[in-house]
Amino acid sequence: MQATTKEIMATVLARDLVDGEWVEVGANLPVPRAGVLLAHLMWGANMSVMIAMTKANVLNEPVIEEFELITDHRATRWAEAYYLHNDLVENMKFRKRGVFFAGALQIDQYGNSNLIGIGKDYKALKFRGPGAIGVCNATVMNSRFHLVVNSHDPRIFVPKCDFISALGWGSGGDDARTKLGLPGGGPRYVVTPLCVMDFEDGSKRMRLKSLHPGVSVDDVKKNTGFELVIPPSIPVTELPNDEQLAVLRTRIDVQGALRK
Repeated sequence: MQATTKEIMATVLARDLVDGEWVEVGANLPVPRAGVLLAHLMWGANMSVMIAMTKANVLNEPVIEEFELITDHRATRWAEAYYLHNDLVENMKFRKRGVFFAGALQIDQYGNSNLIGIGKDYKALKFRGPGAIGVCNATVMNSRFHLVVNSHDPRIFVPKCDFISALGWGSGGDDARTKLGLPGGGPRYVVTPLCVMDFEDGSKRMRLKSLHPGVSVDDVKKNTGFELVIPPSIPVTELPNDEQLAVLRTRIDVQGALRK
């Protein structure tokens, strides 16, 4: 079986997850959703998986139906517990074993990201995004987070974000978050249809980690609006194996969102 780009992206995210972690899936993010469920079903039976505000148990579900919104009531069929937003914010200030995923309209070289909108004047945005609700605190409350986007071009990867809804590494440096009193490890990976990127030790500049099959370094460079850290040797992104693909296609993504 040949994996699609989105299936590769989902598997990259899954491989970062460890059994016993608390993992939050944001609204309408098919790739992170698939990655979380893949890890949960294959090696993370004790993960706390948050789907649409519920702590879900789907280990014995033959097919996990898709949900559209974070408030989708259909997810309650799998619920072991339900959390109001205030409960999540007030009662769980910081999760040492928590992981979060976020999309972005813009991302800069230090992993700062923007979901608010495009344009310099917030009163007259050229394009309005979904906003920062949930993202600001979730990227602080958890031990780390990943940025996931469905395209890779200079409109997303910009020298400076118009607004910042989730702080990455500020202006750079290992102490960018701690000097602001922010816990957690900040952004770990940026996963796109072209590649996986992480952040260089010390400077915290975005660094090319792996290339998806058929993608060159030049492809990534010309589609990124700032200078990346390019290591001397860059591997091809590890592909999902046949068992992982079978689980993705027969239990998690039966309708084929990752194959479109």
